[in-house]
Formats: sequence, structure tokens, C-alpha cells
Amino acid sequence: MATQEETFKKLVAHCKEYGFVFPSSEIYDGLGAVYDYGQNGVELKNNIKRYWWDSMTLLHENIVGIDAAIFMHPTTWKASGHVDAFNDPLIDNRDSKKRYRADVLIEEQLSKIEDKITKEVEKAAKRFGDSFDEAMFRQTNPRVLEHQEHWNSLHERYSKAMNANDLAELKQIILDEEIVCPISGTRNWTDVRQFNLMFQTEMGSTADGAMKIYLRPETAQGIFVNYLNVQKTGRMKIPFGIAQIGKAFRNEIVARQFIFRMREFEQRVPSQVA
Repeated sequence: MATQEETFKKLVAHCKEYGFVFPSSEIYDGLGAVYDYGQNGVELKNNIKRYWWDSMTLLHENIVGIDAAIFMHPTTWKASGHVDAFNDPLIDNRDSKKRYRADVLIEEQLSKIEDKITKEVEKAAKRFGDSFDEAMFRQTNPRVLEHQEHWNSLHERYSKAMNANDLAELKQIILDEEIVCPISGTRNWTDVRQFNLMFQTEMGSTADGAMKIYLRPETAQGIFVNYLNVQKTGRMKIPFGIAQIGKAFRNEIVARQFIFRMREFEQRVPSQVA
């Protein structure tokens, strides 16, 4: 029986072989987490977009569509909190030179503890058969209780660090849990730093007069800033909805999972004004 990873590799190969999805710029070694839709992929994608658009805008009298620009005034993203809060906590391993999200490393550690609990329960279930009381076992077994206490303590500590944006504490958790780099196997970590996920560029004819702007990380913001224009020009009665399909961009550090997590992608967003 094929593993999930093997099945996923077959899916990726099938998408390329039959003209659905190609790695972008492949003849020049490609670009990580960026993909092109091939001749069959674009037809499938457009069919889905058309079906979604018609179901949103044609089947509802109080939902209309817009197509907002990708570039928006930077104050928009400041007001929405993206400039200050749309960040990932990153940590580097000095030996492998690889960069990781600190929160992902800790969440994976939590998952490993959960797996230990699951294995203990599964072993006991096989041993006791139909008479096995899982709830009682979880409440009384010393190993399960030890793992659960570890999980609870780590989760509470991790949650507090994330809520307080305490980067030093995130690193300390990684060190205390003895989390190693998956590639080098070492714990030679740098400090945790914040990395904003928005792509930046400049707008202006000269370097001195250029204004820093962003490629939008989500499409809904174009709806929010235009809702009054739509309401007035369309004489819309509240509540009403606005739909949009458009490109969004996120500078993912740990981009993976084929087209399920990309740096450039398309969103279909319905927002309702109540």
C-alpha cells in the first residue's frame, strides 16, 4: 500500500504529465512554490472560477462583484494590521543553513507528544481487547499522564509566548525541548526573528521619490475599501455582499504541499456588509 507521500508524488507527476500544472520557469531551474497552470489546468481552473462567480453573483440579488487592483495605498495594510502583525517567527540552523518557522517546530513537537499518547492507547487496546476502557486508561496510566502533563505544560508555555510575541521565549522552548534541525540533526540555532510575509516593491519614477508599496496578501481588503462606493453606486440595501476573484501574494518561508501553499495564488472571496 502506497504511503501518503508516495501518492502525493504521483499526483504531482500526473498534473505535469497531463498538462494541468507545471513548475514555473522550469527550464531555468524553477522558482520555489510558484506554479503555472497548463492547457488543461487553466480550463479546469476557469470552469471552477465561473461556477463560483455565477453561484455568488447571479443566484443572489444582494451580492455583486468587483475587481479591485492588486496595488493599494500602503496605509491600507497599516490600518488592517498586516504591516505590524502579518509576520512569521523564523529561526535558522547554523549548521544546515536552513530556515524554519519557530511556531511550526514547536507544533511538530506537540504532535510528537500526542503520537506517544496515541501509541500507548493503541497498545493497551490490543492487549485488553473488548474490555478496554480508553477513557479510564487515559486518566490512570502513568505514561499517558506523564505525556499529557508534558503536552499541557508545553502548550501553555507556547501559547503565552505566541500571544506575547516573546521571540526569546520561543527560542528557549526550542532549546529546552531539545528540538533538532531535521537536516543537520543539531541544535545550533540562531535567535528567533520576525519576518513579514508581504512582498514589497516601489512605485515611483525616481528612487528618491518612490513610495514603498506591497503586493496584496489577500483580496478581501479591496472589498472593504470599496464597500461604500458599491453601496452608493449600486443603491444596495444592507445587508449586501461583494464578491471578488483575484491574485494574492505571500512570501512564505516554508512553502510546500504543491499548489496547496504557494507564494502566488488566487482567492475567491465573498464578504457581507451587515
